[in-house]
Amino acid sequence: MLTLIAAAGLALSMATAPATAPASSDPPNDRIVVDVETVNGSGCSPGTAAVAVSSDNTAFTVTYSDYLAQIGPGAAPIDFRKNCQLNLVVHVPHGFTYAIAQADYRGFAHLAKGARGYQQAGYYIQGTSPTSRIGHNFDGPHSDNWQTTDRKEVHELVFAPCGEERSLNINTELRVYEGSSDADKNTSFMTMDSTDGSVNTEYHFAWKKCKT
Repeated sequence: MLTLIAAAGLALSMATAPATAPASSDPPNDRIVVDVETVNGSGCSPGTAAVAVSSDNTAFTVTYSDYLAQIGPGAAPIDFRKNCQLNLVVHVPHGFTYAIAQADYRGFAHLAKGARGYQQAGYYIQGTSPTSRIGHNFDGPHSDNWQTTDRKEVHELVFAPCGEERSLNINTELRVYEGSSDADKNTSFMTMDSTDGSVNTEYHFAWKKCKT
């Protein structure tokens, strides 16, 4: 189990949710702890994913170093799809609860003419309804960094139950399709990969005070 600790910081203002009071601009004063319970998937083999909480307590970042989907010469048939499932426990300060308001995904894609790339993600808090998985398509020819942002409207936010410790499950996936390209001759790939060679996926917290 990997435990990461960050000082408490800015709380985001969001609308009311069951078992919570109206959102407050006052941040929680206690530290935030994120426990990484499990990491599973072809895109995040052991030792290739890490989690860190931002110093202002508004977000946490998942960093990958080997998240690559590809087709073409030298690629195995199963390499066209890679996925990762993270099971996290977010220990929140007493009297607060959280939701995930936004997620930012970044990477690099090299797609031959006619090839297609696909990125999707979803998350849910244990005991709540899963969020719909949001997908994004990329068409070749393309050879550049990519970035997607998934945002939740205020009425869509799903907050963790107050006073209960629940797991946060995050599921991500990359796919590359041959399409009309010639995969016998052309390599196409897609990574969650920033310019420094590692993936940075950021999840933004929305905080609320629990009713007392």
